Amino acid sequence: MKKSFYTWEGDTLVLNILGTPDAKRDAIGKVKGQQLCVSVTAAPRAGRATDHMVRFLAAEFGVSVSAIQVVFGRMNVNKQLRIKAPACLPSVIGQQVLF
Repeated sequence: MKKSFYTWEGDTLVLNILGTPDAKRDAIGKVKGQQLCVSVTAAPRAGRATDHMVRFLAAEFGVSVSAIQVVFGRMNVNKQLRIKAPACLPSVIGQQVLF
């Protein structure tokens, strides 16, 4: 069975992310292996790109910034985030339904 870039733990969505800082725009991209590609415009300095990504994803998932926890990867392009009770899901997650 193919392993996904996300799992659910109750009402919490756990996402594995491959981040791209210094991008032209903030965007949720395609799935690459077991990670979701997310680009942000912020520079990768002192965790600012990760902070910017959390704010961007909070708006995309319809949650407050405090509902997103960075499990690991604050200073790295490989990250894992936990999103508590997302109000909406980007289409890329709906396309990856596991059976």
